[in-house]
Amino acid sequence: MCENGNDLPGNPAEFHIGKAIHEVDNLIYRNMLAQGRKYGYDQVTVMNGWIVKYLLMNQDKDIFQKDIEMEFGITKSTVAGIIKLMEQKGFIKRVSVPRDARLKKLILTDKGREYEEKMGAQFQRDEQMYRENITDEEFEIFIRVLNKIKQNVKE
Repeated sequence: MCENGNDLPGNPAEFHIGKAIHEVDNLIYRNMLAQGRKYGYDQVTVMNGWIVKYLLMNQDKDIFQKDIEMEFGITKSTVAGIIKLMEQKGFIKRVSVPRDARLKKLILTDKGREYEEKMGAQFQRDEQMYRENITDEEFEIFIRVLNKIKQNVKE
């Protein structure tokens, strides 16, 4: 709700999309960190969790650092640091592929799978909470608008 008690701001021209997205992102981020602490995963960042989920969902494919860069829109150096720390923490490992020993595919360890088992169910509950009181039509519109915003930023 906005200050005036409505769903819409008093003056739409005064509504700042970036600020609103930032506020929601912070709320979701803090919630995810709290859930991680609840399950004993203080050392895992939210991005680590998204990467674990991505690797699990794509376990039938060879996933490389470049795939993580593309999927999450982050730089090569950022991904390299994240992957290094996740490997040190024991959530993933890098394995050479037969066709090119320089290429290292990313695979989940047992610890990474255990993390996803515990946290995956919680993330699903969180998703349901985020969608509460939102109709399917509203959600579809929300997704279309978000995609348009992303496209506008990319241009």
